[in-house]
Amino acid sequence: MDIPLYQIDAFTNKLFHGNPAAVCPLEDWLEDQKLQAIAAENNLSETAFFVDQNGHYELRWFTPVTEVDLCGHATLASAFVIFNFINTSLSAVEFSTKSGILKVERNGSLLSMDFPSRPGSPTSIPDPLIRGVSVEPDEVLLSRDYLLVYDSEDKIRSLQPQMDYLLKVDCLGIIVTSPGKNSDFVSRFFAPKAGIPEDPVTGSAHCTLVPYWAKRLGKRELHAYQLSQRGGELYCEDLGERVKIAGEAVLYMQGSIHL
Repeated sequence: MDIPLYQIDAFTNKLFHGNPAAVCPLEDWLEDQKLQAIAAENNLSETAFFVDQNGHYELRWFTPVTEVDLCGHATLASAFVIFNFINTSLSAVEFSTKSGILKVERNGSLLSMDFPSRPGSPTSIPDPLIRGVSVEPDEVLLSRDYLLVYDSEDKIRSLQPQMDYLLKVDCLGIIVTSPGKNSDFVSRFFAPKAGIPEDPVTGSAHCTLVPYWAKRLGKRELHAYQLSQRGGELYCEDLGERVKIAGEAVLYMQGSIHL
């Protein structure tokens, strides 16, 4: 059996930047163990698999060690594959996922995703988390992930988290954020429990970041940058119960998996 394989750099218009995702279009679903094995073999932060159900796509995402409930960059990458290699006449596509229906629209080179909003609620910071980041934040909120808010981009850039401690934190990931020097806000994302020490660009984290910064800055449209080594740029909009997260993507590799 041969399975198509695409590797897409998402949230960037330049190769070797943004967040690389593997995308595998399937004719039918494989058993979960095989999906997880493929994701582990790809060894990227996410591998996306989708099945075409008469023009409506079922979509799932796997890190090298687990399936996740929501992933932004691999959704963007999957839409890029459909728009450019599977059905070039489409201007929008809908995915059925563990987080409901996700819609992606194409506007030139920009792909805009409609995602659920996940605002965080104020909470205390557990001991392993403060030990893991070492620098005490100004605010701490919790949604699916912990959100730690700092006062400067320099602090976000200089953080050197201790993964041994972050592995003890009871959540999928840890978002750190601050106002940006050349953007509305910046962030980084750590998810060692999911096999991702630091994710290059994290669309799903912006489901929590966007409502926070929209309220704090008093504006709906937001320009964001993720400060990983590869870096990534996102254009966001707060829509109340939903958020729009947009970015560009480029093809790095096209091939096939032989099973």
